[in-house]
Amino acid sequence: MQDTRISFEFFPPKTEKGREKLKRVRKELNKLQPEFFSVTYGAGGSTRDNTLGIVKGMLKEKLPTAPHLSFGGDSEDSMLELINIYKDMGVNRIVALRGDRPSGMGGPSKQLVYANELVEFIRKHTGDHFQLEVAAYPEVHPEAPGYVQDIRYLKGKFDAGANSALTQYFFNTDAYFYFIDECAKEGIDQPIYPGIMPITNFVNLARFSDACGAEIPRWIRKKLDSYGDNVEAIAAFGEEFISRFCEKLLAGGAPGLHFYTMNNLEPTTTIVNNIRSN
Repeated sequence: MQDTRISFEFFPPKTEKGREKLKRVRKELNKLQPEFFSVTYGAGGSTRDNTLGIVKGMLKEKLPTAPHLSFGGDSEDSMLELINIYKDMGVNRIVALRGDRPSGMGGPSKQLVYANELVEFIRKHTGDHFQLEVAAYPEVHPEAPGYVQDIRYLKGKFDAGANSALTQYFFNTDAYFYFIDECAKEGIDQPIYPGIMPITNFVNLARFSDACGAEIPRWIRKKLDSYGDNVEAIAAFGEEFISRFCEKLLAGGAPGLHFYTMNNLEPTTTIVNNIRSN
């Protein structure tokens, strides 16, 4: 498992204190030799400048960096401008997402609509310069009309030129492996990397999960509930469970792991070291 591809996701901090913390975190996480660090991008590019600033700083530190990109309310012209900025900066990987239009925003009349169109747009203007990652949903995107349709949407992203996919986080290995089998039936043979969410705060995790459609199995909810406010017990359970969870995914054929770090060093570092020691 030592050579397994891993990657780490950050979000752009809003404060100077947060930015300084992120510098320390990414320096330490880089010791684990990730394939890349991804940096998220808010609804309608609401964190656009912040994301760009973080990416610039990481490239100066010689860190392999992949900015998230989504059109939201942006026009094709402004999107192309940003893509070319990243290209000129030396970025060679982008996480291309549908993203969300900011609430109440009408947006320009000519606007990209789905992630496959964004992938196609990037390929049209930059050829094969970028390695393009897209999103996949083992437990179905909350807005998808159905399971099969969601897989076909993913197939459309690959047909448009995506290289590989990163999944929404999940806590059920069967959901991932069944999803991979169903993707294969639709002709998808590109790698799909499981998204891993460490467990540290049950309240926050439950809120995130309810919003994005990621299922927390009932037994995990009950287990975490039983710890109450015992932060140490929750962290210990989360570290052990996620470590074993990752091991099962890799043993079953997952091509690598993508960690949602929440800009924290732990427990991601310990989990990666645990799976690499086995």
